[in-house]
Amino acid sequence: MSNPGFTWQDLPFLRQHTKLPILLQGILRPDDARRAVEHGMDGVIVSNHGGRQLDGAVAALDVLPSIVEASAGRIPVLFDSGIRRGADVFRALALGARAALLGRRYCFGFAVNGESSVRDVIQNLIADLDLALGLAGCA
Repeated sequence: MSNPGFTWQDLPFLRQHTKLPILLQGILRPDDARRAVEHGMDGVIVSNHGGRQLDGAVAALDVLPSIVEASAGRIPVLFDSGIRRGADVFRALALGARAALLGRRYCFGFAVNGESSVRDVIQNLIADLDLALGLAGCA
C-alpha cells in the first residue's frame, strides 16, 4: 500500500540517490505540478489511480489542462487514467499531455497470451489512435 509518510522533503533524497528520471504520479492539482518543477522533478503523471482508491475523486482528464498550464512546458506532463482506446489517447494529447500511459491494458494482453498479446494490444491501440487522428483531420 502507499506510504502517507512521504512528503515533498523526501524528493531531494531520491534525486541524490539516482540519475534516473523521476516522475511523480498522482498529480491532480496545478500547485502540485508547480512544486514538482520547483523540486527538480523530470515530469509528472496526471492520474487518480483509476479512481479505485477514492471513489468520487476528481476526474484526471478534467484537471489535465490546468496541470499542463501550471507546468508551463518546463517538464513533461503524462496522462494515466482511463486510457482504453485510441480516442482516449487523442483526447489526452489534445489537452496537452506529452504521452498517455496504458495502465492495465497491457496487463490484460499479457494475461491472455504473454508478450505476443502485449504487442497486439499496443498495435491495436496505435491503429485506433491513427483512425481517431484521421477522423479528426489530423495528419
